[in-house]
Amino acid sequence: MPPTLALTPFGTLPDGRPVGQYTLDNGAGLRLSAINLGGIVTALEVPDRNGVGANVVLGLPTLDDYIARNPHFGTIVGRYANRIAHGRFTLDDQTFQLPLNDGPNTLHGGVAGFGARWWDMAPVDTGVPGEVALALRYTSADGEEGCPGRLSVEVRYTLDAQDCWRIDYSASTDRSTVLNLSHHDYFNLAGRGSVLDHVLTLPAARYTPVDATLIPTGIAEVAGTPFDFRTPTRIGERIRMPHPQLVRARGYDHNWVLDRPAGGLALAARLEHEGSGRMMEVFTTEPGVQFYSGNFLDGTLVGRSGEVVRQGDGLCLETQHFPDSPNRPEFPSTVLRPGQLFRSSTVHRFSVR
Repeated sequence: MPPTLALTPFGTLPDGRPVGQYTLDNGAGLRLSAINLGGIVTALEVPDRNGVGANVVLGLPTLDDYIARNPHFGTIVGRYANRIAHGRFTLDDQTFQLPLNDGPNTLHGGVAGFGARWWDMAPVDTGVPGEVALALRYTSADGEEGCPGRLSVEVRYTLDAQDCWRIDYSASTDRSTVLNLSHHDYFNLAGRGSVLDHVLTLPAARYTPVDATLIPTGIAEVAGTPFDFRTPTRIGERIRMPHPQLVRARGYDHNWVLDRPAGGLALAARLEHEGSGRMMEVFTTEPGVQFYSGNFLDGTLVGRSGEVVRQGDGLCLETQHFPDSPNRPEFPSTVLRPGQLFRSSTVHRFSVR
């Protein structure tokens, strides 16, 4: 079947702006739905080894739920994904203070990051047979959530005939700023239940340990620790170990430093679920990936399927630059200056075994 794209209403924001939901279908069973609010991916349907589809991302039932209590389900994350220590950084001898929304730190862009903003959405023709794509655009004002520079952002979602979901980010600014864009989907390849039986591979010999507020303290080797996922490992195998880092984060909530060549797409993660046969491979141009095991899902939310969402019901694989990079000159830079064009891509490739 040829790919299709359909638009349906999804409610109205408190300020009266209508929210629509676009559904992209590659014609082979891969379907993605996204809304204007936060560019949120509300559903991602993937076939199992028998061709039976299931939604493999966590979501909420209504727009009101996403407005009131969304723990970043399916959002575009920015202006700075992950944490900035004390919500403060210095750029070109000027210090910027961001709102604190994660204890003493700023997380995922602040109180109203990109995941809480209205994005303009429109279909786009990629010119490639078998592809269907959606462009999302947002302009972040100078000073928004404390960040300098008027930032113009475009994020493109593309489904192709090879069962890949590709995210392409681009951005430009009129003033020097810091930028770290990512996507915050909670995956569960079974479609329900816990992800502790999923098998994860991360091609990374190093990770960034964290302090008590989950800010990186440096870079360490994964060898001999529960953070070594260089060979396929069941997520539940070591998550309860009394390792200080696991205790501190209540599970996995860390950035892995990818073993990757410079430039181009490289493997960031491989996630497998034996029962359904589904496998997801994540490729990225980014230097790191944050593996978060859903530690703070506490049973206070009811998901799109009507079930209570609990710890470990979904996991995130957020391709990104490292947390707190604006304060760590030894980390890859996240500075974007006028005249530069920021580009980043991440591909989720689905298959069955």
